[in-house]
Amino acid sequence: MRTILITGQGGTGRTTVAAATALKAAREGTRTLVLSADRADTLGAVLGVPTGSTPVEVGQNLTAWRPDAAERFREDLTAFQKRATTALDLLGASRLDAEEVTPLPGAEELALLRALRDAAMSETYGLLVVDLPPAPQALALLALPEELRRYLRRLLPAERQAARALRPVLGRLAGVPMPAEWLYETAARWDIELAAAEAVVEDRATTVRLVAEPGPAGADAVRAATTAFALRGLAVDALVASRVLPAATNDPWLAGLAAQQHKALDEWRHTHALHEIPHLGRDPRGTDDLAALPVPGVNATPPPVEWPVTDHLADDGVLVWHIPLPGAIRGELDLIRRGDELVVTAGQFRRIVPLPSALRRCTVAGAALREGELRVRFAPDPDLWPRTR
Repeated sequence: MRTILITGQGGTGRTTVAAATALKAAREGTRTLVLSADRADTLGAVLGVPTGSTPVEVGQNLTAWRPDAAERFREDLTAFQKRATTALDLLGASRLDAEEVTPLPGAEELALLRALRDAAMSETYGLLVVDLPPAPQALALLALPEELRRYLRRLLPAERQAARALRPVLGRLAGVPMPAEWLYETAARWDIELAAAEAVVEDRATTVRLVAEPGPAGADAVRAATTAFALRGLAVDALVASRVLPAATNDPWLAGLAAQQHKALDEWRHTHALHEIPHLGRDPRGTDDLAALPVPGVNATPPPVEWPVTDHLADDGVLVWHIPLPGAIRGELDLIRRGDELVVTAGQFRRIVPLPSALRRCTVAGAALREGELRVRFAPDPDLWPRTR
């Protein structure tokens, strides 16, 4: 199944583009699910059909779904209280009833990730179109499975579970309580669920489409988002310029705004697969309006983002790790080697990535940003690198 993640600036019509993309694919014969985490039913307003926690058929080949974060949060809290009964009793804690629970910040993101996983595993659909939050929140959401799995591995390493039978003895010897069995079981369950969501995000058939209004603010947002998604290893297959004004107009105010838009469009044509959606003079509503929008098709997919390592040992004595970061600014980049991981920061975005096995036996010898690509040089560590006779 192919997945298209749609995000961009806030208020630029992301939901409209997501709905129009899903409708176009459905009318071309692809069984399509459009998914949104918006607490307000913006998706339903655009489609002309109310959406909610139960998937609803919008038309032939098209289903819309807006997961209920509150319901899933209550289910998780109830399950946690049952598993932690002994600990809660020792603390004298009183139980929370499901009816008095409201979802905490982040519940919507977790509900969307679960829905993403469930949709991908259902094998019902050929295409999943996801209406994501604005780009900064979307990036945090997509990073969540990888980050949480990393935290779980650090806090509850899998190798410690081998000592389950010794845990009571170790607890008495150490004089401190040891983690209970249910804690490891819960961590393992969460790891499986997060791994499934992470697999959807990292799948080679998953791509991103950015939506932006052309202009100075839109240009800055697109540049930052393009860099950040490349840092996450996600390919941006299209840039959708929304609400484009006609170049020719007799209104001086509109003419100035149109000139500003078309200047940004000229720049984007050189850097992105650009698709322009003209301003309709109103907000699109219903399938007829959506069908009239010239959104990009869903058949072609760009090549995946690769981070190759090239061998320059014979010439320069180094291995070079190529990390594509289109739009990156040199002054906003930072690198830290920590053990077998590399911490890469680009502006406000950061990712901790494990080093390829060959580079773990090397030391960082320098880095340079050239033509939208970060090239990190690694020199073999004499104490770790295999010696040749």
